[in-house]
Amino acid sequence: LIHFNRGSFCKVVAMSSDSFSRVGVAGLVAGAAATAFVGPALSRSAPSPAGAAPAFRGTSQSTASGVSFGTAALGTATLAAVATSARKQRTSRTAKVVRQQAPPSTAVAERKTEDLTGALPDCPGTIWNAEDIDIKKLPPVKQTAPLIIDAAELGDELKKGTEKQWVAAQKDKIMAQLQDHGAIWFRNFETTKQPDGFREFYEALQLNPCLDPIHTSGLRAMEEKKHAVYEAVNKPSLAGHFVGLHNESTFVKTATYGAFVCFKQASEGGGEFLIADGAKILEDMDPAVLERIYTNKVRISVSNLDLNFLGSLPDGMRESASDFFQDLIFKVVAPKFDMDLEMVYGADQSNPYRLQAIEHAQSPINKHPVTGQPVWFCNLHNHSRYLRDRRPCTVPEVGMTDVYSGDLSAIPYDDVRHINEVCEKNIQVMAMKEGDVVLLDNYRVLHGRNTFKGDRKHAVTWFESCGEPLANNQKQKPDDFMNELINKTLV
Repeated sequence: LIHFNRGSFCKVVAMSSDSFSRVGVAGLVAGAAATAFVGPALSRSAPSPAGAAPAFRGTSQSTASGVSFGTAALGTATLAAVATSARKQRTSRTAKVVRQQAPPSTAVAERKTEDLTGALPDCPGTIWNAEDIDIKKLPPVKQTAPLIIDAAELGDELKKGTEKQWVAAQKDKIMAQLQDHGAIWFRNFETTKQPDGFREFYEALQLNPCLDPIHTSGLRAMEEKKHAVYEAVNKPSLAGHFVGLHNESTFVKTATYGAFVCFKQASEGGGEFLIADGAKILEDMDPAVLERIYTNKVRISVSNLDLNFLGSLPDGMRESASDFFQDLIFKVVAPKFDMDLEMVYGADQSNPYRLQAIEHAQSPINKHPVTGQPVWFCNLHNHSRYLRDRRPCTVPEVGMTDVYSGDLSAIPYDDVRHINEVCEKNIQVMAMKEGDVVLLDNYRVLHGRNTFKGDRKHAVTWFESCGEPLANNQKQKPDDFMNELINKTLV
């Protein structure tokens, strides 16, 4: 019935009505859909939605807009989707408004190094404050990213063997500088060359680790579970893939801070870490373009699932089968990946049987939850198919993404090109060396990664807060089942 190729979507060989098995095909399509959701990358811009096929609306979990790439082996993903479909579905999350940082006077008990395996709280809810932003009166950006703190330039202030103590003593100053600049590049530190020393570094700053916003997608493996360290896009299959600028965020979940560390540079070159200040991007953008995209909002498509076999079904069966698969994928597969999605047929106008998973409309601009500074809070630079088709991209069609206007019409290509120019104008290329750490404010600064050759080992830990951990953030925490299973099948 359906033939699978490693790393690619299924293709229908033959099908007849008497061989149409809801259970068997459901499992296969669920597996294919799992692959689609594991690899959000980019899909073609949709023209006007006037002729768009019907959509299945609803809320499963949270919207995918974070890093979007990866390919899973379909057989394992199929088993994962079917095996977990009977598990009790979690109730829908509601984004909670929380302060980004605990008051400086908060007392924090001495921390003990413990195994964090299975103990991390969920990523906190995204703090949205995007209404009534006056595009014509944006406040000036006084300081930008990155601030560099070089251990080699600290002299007697930082003696060998006292890095942890120095960081702890400078904690309040460092966190204030982070709020001012958006990112700090720590260079030439020794203790951060290993995972345990990296953990000492972030614990000295009293940062509280949490799960990745899209932990259940399996896009990032938790390489050092006991220290809450995720790998940072080092897989050989993704070495030739350019990772565009993005916040580590979904519509519902956003990590407050992130700390990227280099344990090993790419052995044959490349792999530089990229950042850009969202406040500066906003400041440099053409007001007319900004007004258009802010008014229209954006919607991000995170996968393409081509169900072309539907076209070969008899007229009386095609519509009911289309509805069945639309409902199946929405109810069985999407919840496993913590996404708040709408399943839409033919949104990109290229194939009436292409089922796309598309997030709901959101603002591309947000106000920083502490400073109130308006920032560019949109992953278009990473997700736009127009841009990815013009730069190195190794994601298969099933995993391609795109960015539309809020009504699912195409964003004018002139506007996309302008946004790309402004983003790239503000990119800071950081050739991190072993032990270097980039601490960033995830609400203000976007990040990405250049292509590379050879072996590379960079890692990241995400944080919910600084100071006291957030209360009640363990409720409905996603487990590691899908993350671990999918990472075992990644190419």
